[in-house]
Amino acid sequence: MEWTLGFAGIILLVIGLVGQAFEMRKIRLMTYKDGELASPNLFMDKRNFKWYAVIGVGILLWYMAERV
Repeated sequence: MEWTLGFAGIILLVIGLVGQAFEMRKIRLMTYKDGELASPNLFMDKRNFKWYAVIGVGILLWYMAERV
């Protein structure tokens, strides 16, 4: 196992998940009133795609580290 790729993948994965959670909270608070349920389309907001890319790269690096 390549440790540097593994650590980089895990770090990117954690950063992506935490960043996406904060972004989702900001989007929900800007779009919906308190107590109102958010739409499932909230996940398809264009501001989330950068976090999906970071998560994807993290998973890819982690996978590559396991296979090397």
